[in-house]
Amino acid sequence: MPKLTKTYIDKVQLPASGYEIHWDDKVGGYGLRVTASGVRAFVAQGRVNGKAVIITIGRYGLYTEAQAREKAQSLLQQMREGIDPRAVKKQAEAESVTLKEVFDSYLSRPGKLKESTKDWYRFFIEKTFKDWADMPVVNITRDMVKTRHAELVKNGLKGKKRKGGAPGSANSAMVVLRIIMNYAADEHTLPDGTPLIPHNPVAAMKRHWAPAGDRSMRYIEFDRVGLVWNALHDARLTARNRDALAGVNFVMFLMTTGCRRSEAARLRWSDVHIDKDDPAKSYWFLGDRKQGKPIMLPLSTATTKVLEACEKADGNDHVFPSRGKAGHITDPRAVLDEVDKVAGRIVGAHGLRKTLSNISQRECRIEKFRTDLLLGHKPAQEDVTSRAYLDLTDLRWLHPEIEQIGAWIEEKGLVAAGKNVVVLADRA
Repeated sequence: MPKLTKTYIDKVQLPASGYEIHWDDKVGGYGLRVTASGVRAFVAQGRVNGKAVIITIGRYGLYTEAQAREKAQSLLQQMREGIDPRAVKKQAEAESVTLKEVFDSYLSRPGKLKESTKDWYRFFIEKTFKDWADMPVVNITRDMVKTRHAELVKNGLKGKKRKGGAPGSANSAMVVLRIIMNYAADEHTLPDGTPLIPHNPVAAMKRHWAPAGDRSMRYIEFDRVGLVWNALHDARLTARNRDALAGVNFVMFLMTTGCRRSEAARLRWSDVHIDKDDPAKSYWFLGDRKQGKPIMLPLSTATTKVLEACEKADGNDHVFPSRGKAGHITDPRAVLDEVDKVAGRIVGAHGLRKTLSNISQRECRIEKFRTDLLLGHKPAQEDVTSRAYLDLTDLRWLHPEIEQIGAWIEEKGLVAAGKNVVVLADRA
C-alpha cells in the first residue's frame, strides 16, 4: 500500500467508474477516496462497539495531506475509545445553534404570528439581547438571565438610567426570551433525542419578577397634558434631522389616537385618508391588529394637523420614516424620555394609550364601549347585537368622539401656554 503523499495524490489514477479508496501504509484506517469524476477526499475508517464506521474528513484542497492525516489520527483514536465521531459532530452542531438562529426560526413559522407581535419580539431580541444574538443558546445560563434582568430593571432597555427604572419592560423582555428558549427546547434535540435545553434558564425568574408598580398610574395627569403637548410642539422646532422630527410626530400621533406603538410604526401613507372638505370622513386604516378584523379609525383635527406636518421621504411610504433598517421609527426613546420628564412620571408609549383612555372616559365622558373601539380593543360589553349587527370595521361614526378628545388636548395646550383668557363684552 502506498503512503499517501501530495505527489501520490496529485498523480493518482481515476477509476473507470464509481470510486476507489487508497489506504495509507503508515496510519491504518486513513485513506483517500477517488471517484471517477475526479473528486479526491480523505476518509477515516474504524470500528465503534464492533460496528464499521467510515467518516469523510474532507476534500483534498480544502485539507492538505498533513491536516487530513492529523484529523484521521484523532478520529481513529476516538473510535478505538468507543466514541462515534459522527455523534460527536452532531452533538457539536446541535449545541452551536445560536439565539438568533432560534429566533429567526420561531418567526418564520407560517401563519403563526401577526406582524405586530413579531415587531414586539424583535424589539426585545434584537435590542435588549443583541449581545447574545450569536451566542449558542446552551451557553445562556440562569445567572446570566438574572443579571441581565437586574440591569434592565435598573437602567432600562438600552442601558440608560431612568427615574424609577423599567421593571415592567424588564419583565416583558424575559417573557419573550422564555418563549424563544422554550421553542429551542421543543425544536432542537441532541443526538440521543434529549432536549437541547433540558431546563429553561428563564424559568428561574418566576420567583424574581420585578414589582412593576401600579400600571394604571402610568399616564399623563390631566393638569400636565397641555405642558406635554406644548413640549412636543417645541421639540418639532428643534428637531435636528428628519428622523428626530419623525419621532416627535410619531409620539404626537400616539397621544391623539391612543394606538399601539407598533401600529403607528408600520403606518403607511397609503393607509391614511384625509378629507379636507369633510373632516368627519378622514380615517386611517389599521390592517394588522393585535386582535380582531382590520378597521378604519376616525382622525381628529388634532391628528390631521400632526400628519400634515410630517415630512414624506422619497421612496419610503411610511408616515414616520427612518433611515434605519426597518425604514420607520420604532422606538423614539429621546422623545418619550422628554414626555416622562415633563409629565413628572414614567409614561412611555403605552402610557400615552392609557392617557387617551382616561381623557375619553373621565374628562370627555365617552362611554367605555366607544372608548374601547377607538383604542382598537375588543369591547368587554360586546353582545350579540354589537357582534352580529353593528359594523365594527368602519368606525368613522366615532369621529365626534375622537374629535372631542383631540380638541380637549389642544385646549389644554392653549391653557398651559397662557392663552386661556376670554375677553368679556362691554356692559350696555
